[in-house]
Formats: sequence, C-alpha cells, structure tokens
Amino acid sequence: MNPLTFPFTALVAQGPLQQALLLAAVDPSIGGVLVSGPRGTAKSTAARALAELLPEGKLVTLPLGASEEQLIGTLDIQSALRDGGVKFSPGLLAKAHLGVLYVDEVNLLPNPLVDQLLDVAASGVNIVERDGISHRHDARFVLIGTMNPEEGELRPQLLDRFGLAVEMSNCFDAEVRQRIVKSRLAFDTDPEAFRTRHQSEQAALAARIHAARAALPSFDFDDAVHARVSELCIEAHVDGLRADIVMLRAARALAALEGAANVAVTHVERVADAVLKHRRRETESASREPAGRESTSRESGSAESDWGYMPPEPAGTAKIKQVRPLAAKKA
Repeated sequence: MNPLTFPFTALVAQGPLQQALLLAAVDPSIGGVLVSGPRGTAKSTAARALAELLPEGKLVTLPLGASEEQLIGTLDIQSALRDGGVKFSPGLLAKAHLGVLYVDEVNLLPNPLVDQLLDVAASGVNIVERDGISHRHDARFVLIGTMNPEEGELRPQLLDRFGLAVEMSNCFDAEVRQRIVKSRLAFDTDPEAFRTRHQSEQAALAARIHAARAALPSFDFDDAVHARVSELCIEAHVDGLRADIVMLRAARALAALEGAANVAVTHVERVADAVLKHRRRETESASREPAGRESTSRESGSAESDWGYMPPEPAGTAKIKQVRPLAAKKA
C-alpha cells in the first residue's frame, strides 16, 4: 500500500464518479471513463485511489507529450532479421495491463493517439506492426481520461469511444465543502492513521470488485432490460449502437458489484446518465414549432406566431441581353 494514496472509500460527495470508476474496474471492456471538470475536483486523486483497489495496484500515467512508440511499444527489426525472432520493447499499454492507465488532459493529445488508445481499451489487445512484422499482447486496463473543458473539447467521434463520462463541477455547498476539506486535512496530517481508519472498507470494496469480475459471465439480459436500453438510447438520439452495448455492460457490472441475482431495469436506469451524457444529441425538431401548427397560424394570420409574414411569391424572369466579347467588338 502506498501511504500517500488517498483511500477510495474516503472520497466525499463523489458518488457518480466513484460508481463510474468501479463499473469500469469490474468490466474494463466498457471502454474507460472520461472525467471532465475544472481543476481541483479530485479527478487525479480518484484515479490513484481506484488503482490501489485492483489486484496489482498499478497506476500508469500517459504523459502529455508521449509518442506513439512510447504508447504502443516498439519492435526491433534488425533483431528480427538477424535472429528470426521478434524483440518487443513494451510501451505504456503493456505496462498498464491489469492496472489503471491514467491520461490527464486527454483533450490535448493528438487525435490519432487518442483513437489508438481507445481501440486498445475496448478490445483489451494491443497489436504492434512494423515492416510486415507484428506482435500482439494483452492490454486489459481501466482507462481514465480527464480534461478541463476550458482547455478544449474532444471531437464527437472520440467522445463516443469513451464508455462512460462524468462531469465534475465546483462545489458551492458550504457543508459539503467543509466535509471535503476536513477529510483532506486529516489525511495530510497523518496519512497512515487516516488510511487505517478506512482499511476495512477498502478491503471489502476490493473483494467486491474481485467477486463481481468473476460473476460477470453468469449474467444475462432479459427482454425488459433490452427494451429499456433501446428506449433510453432512442430518446437520446445517439449515433450507432455503441451506447446500447455499453449501457448493457455497465448495467451488468453494477448488478455484479452489488451481488444481485440478475440485471434489472433499475440497474440500466442508474447507469444511463454516465453512458448518455457525452452521446446525447439535440434534434433540430425539438427547438422548432411543429410544421402543421406553424402553417395553421400563418394561414389564420395569427399575430403571435409570425407577425408580418408574407407568403413567397414567384419572381418573374427577364430576358438578359447577350453581350459580345470585347475582342469580337474590336474585330
């Protein structure tokens, strides 16, 4: 145990963030968690705390200026040609296997790097190819990306690739602020004593994660669960079917984490916000008056809808005199 790690169970007023991180820990195939919010909202603290609950307790950080080779690893082509074997130097994806890969300011990384990172997070496999030689290795990790929206947004195509999203905000509740500050000061004053007070809670939560991972294959989805997932995704006007799949996986992870006998509609509804927050699309029709109502008000001359409205009138056509080219005139 790292005496400098703030306990996950001691986080104050971070329910949605804790739930999203735990679901991704139970089932990393959900695709990672995107945490957006201003500075000082415990984003990195929560990431380090989650890593401690996993079996390896491993946290790997992707630096902002990382290259593709640093991320995926490298192949020694000369060694392959000389010895006939593949010599692979592992990158950060290999080092994060079975742990947490933390990416701060993910919105400032090059888009191709983020795309590659999300591919591996969803598949659990990293493939490195160079000059006709390839190497693959397992890379199952919990991906946590954080960003400050004031510093730029992610493209919608990349947003959709993150399984879950949580939006943090500044706390303006005096009582909650005091609880957070008191907890932090107690930890800073005596980290070991603070961690000892939460040791049993931490151990119980780690055991729950382990048991939930083992129970995942035993869960199935009935028609009511599928119907509710489809209904929520259609209402949100999401693109494609990724949201449906992530919502089912997240609901299953929540059911497993809570030791439920089966996945219920209530599990779906409790994970829906994190699944849809970054995928929800507003339709143009929602902000417009229905076409039928609009035409009726115009025909009746209603002053409330379109004051001064004039129906379109056909514009007459005029014959355009053909102008001879200048060269032709001179000739």
